[in-house]
Amino acid sequence: MDTLAQHDNDSLPGDFAIWIFIFAELLVFGVFFLAYAFSRANNVELFNESQMQLDRIAGAANTLVLITSSYFVVRAVAAIRTGNSTRCVHWLLAAIAMGGVFLVIKLFEFGDKFSAGISLSTNTFFMFYLSLTFFHFMHVILGMVILAAVLFKARSGGYSAQEHTGVETGASYWHMVDLVWLILFPLVYVIH
Repeated sequence: MDTLAQHDNDSLPGDFAIWIFIFAELLVFGVFFLAYAFSRANNVELFNESQMQLDRIAGAANTLVLITSSYFVVRAVAAIRTGNSTRCVHWLLAAIAMGGVFLVIKLFEFGDKFSAGISLSTNTFFMFYLSLTFFHFMHVILGMVILAAVLFKARSGGYSAQEHTGVETGASYWHMVDLVWLILFPLVYVIH
């Protein structure tokens, strides 16, 4: 038993395949972030002026929403590790709801930009802003789908204190989505 517990502490949480996917996704976002930084360095004034048109309050609210959702996912994992499927389901439902709040806030932001005539072709800053945030938006949707699949399996008794790899796998992906936003928000909304 001690050997098994030691093995669990030494390995990544969840299925190893999700970590390959997470690292690939982080690489893609990293390339986007580097391209953004390079373009910004060559167009500082344009980027600063365009950035002032963003809704920082909405961006900050979405940061708090995703941090809260990650906390809920942590609680879901903790619940299933003690064999409490019902509590796990409730925490996952709360995390998914917070993902929904993120999407609604982002849709209002997108709507505001589009109604102001801003598009991918407006300028280099808005091309990056819309591309990066929409790419992340799609990852939030995928994360919510993954968490929903985990929730349904947990609800039907598919996980236990001994076997909960699926919950950890979903949680790992959700935390990656959160981590990307924690880099994207200051990079695009805040840093001048």
